[in-house]
Amino acid sequence: MKTISEYKNMALGSLEGKWTKAAVASLIAFLILEVAGSSPSLLVDPVPGMVGQGIVTILLLPLAWGYLVYFLLLIREENIDYERLFDGFSQYVRITLAELLKGIYVLLWLFLFIIPGFVKSYSYAMTEFILKDNPEISGEDAICLSMKMMQGHKMQLFLLDLSMIGWLILSFLTLGIGFLFLVPYNYSAHAHFYEDLKAEYDNNVF
Repeated sequence: MKTISEYKNMALGSLEGKWTKAAVASLIAFLILEVAGSSPSLLVDPVPGMVGQGIVTILLLPLAWGYLVYFLLLIREENIDYERLFDGFSQYVRITLAELLKGIYVLLWLFLFIIPGFVKSYSYAMTEFILKDNPEISGEDAICLSMKMMQGHKMQLFLLDLSMIGWLILSFLTLGIGFLFLVPYNYSAHAHFYEDLKAEYDNNVF
């Protein structure tokens, strides 16, 4: 595995010449997820509004998955046309069930203990990339494989995320505009991290 600085530099290198594409992809995903997830009925009738909002959120889980995986395609220099954001809808049930299962596991751990729940979220961090590279496996298997791959690496990924706190502050100061660049940067770094984890895991297994 490489250092945090190396992963950040690799992410910047992958995004060179593609920042506009990445920002527009982010804007598309953010707008759809935000607009569709905002329910005006919450102000009038909160309970039905929350139920409706929850249903819409579940329906859009493949888009959230596709947005993360988009940056795996980017660092691999594959086709990153904007329609790739919606790749998850072609395997809707598999992706939705996997994301729901991951969310339930994290939530259950958080209900038990906050810190172990936070740690577990990092154990599951490679699930989306694994689902992309292994279309034949289930969500449960992808989560289990992510846990195996992340053994001994959770702290490094956490520190990678923590190192971007300056970008996070800047994103808030720019009224959210900075997130159009921060998230691609972060997701691209995660994608590079995954590529090394995958290579390391494959070498240990075979």
